[in-house]
Amino acid sequence: MENSTDSFSEAESRGRLNNWVAISVALLAAFMAVTKVKDDNIVQAMLQAKSDAVDTWSEYQSKRVKQHLVEQGRDQAVILSDIVPPAAARLAEQIKRYESDIVRYQHDESELQNKARGYEAQYDALNYRDDQFDLSDAALSVSLGTLAVTALTRKRWLLAISLAFAMFGVVMGLSGLMGWHIHPDWLTKMLS
Repeated sequence: MENSTDSFSEAESRGRLNNWVAISVALLAAFMAVTKVKDDNIVQAMLQAKSDAVDTWSEYQSKRVKQHLVEQGRDQAVILSDIVPPAAARLAEQIKRYESDIVRYQHDESELQNKARGYEAQYDALNYRDDQFDLSDAALSVSLGTLAVTALTRKRWLLAISLAFAMFGVVMGLSGLMGWHIHPDWLTKMLS
């Protein structure tokens, strides 16, 4: 009689452990699905910000080249106006246009530089959150793997380890979703 009671309580204990594992797996998988959608959207926004930054820096470089060419034209016109006095009046008008273009290009370059730096800052901010989701995904994957081994071996200490990874993964996932400033730099640098 004692033997059947012991086996019943052992079976009940196994059933509770398996229930914990099953519930944990279901909750973690659902949380991972939600964070994956948000992470994918952030990655898309990162790609757009990087693309915008590259395009803006290209436009900035183009303006710099144009400004350089206009400056050379102006310098040549100044020299010509000294060498060819009859053309000095027309060259003076051209020099004024060159000066006006140079001022415009300098203004455009400044705006483009600020705009490109803004895109880079946006990319960095998004990358910060992407790191949080990456850490969440990694920790939750380890947790799910450990839960699978827990179900097979029925070792409660494995459940505790799995739940520790799950807690870290959930905190990092919530940090990414909520914009919290939790970011273990040493870990992201090590994994980069």
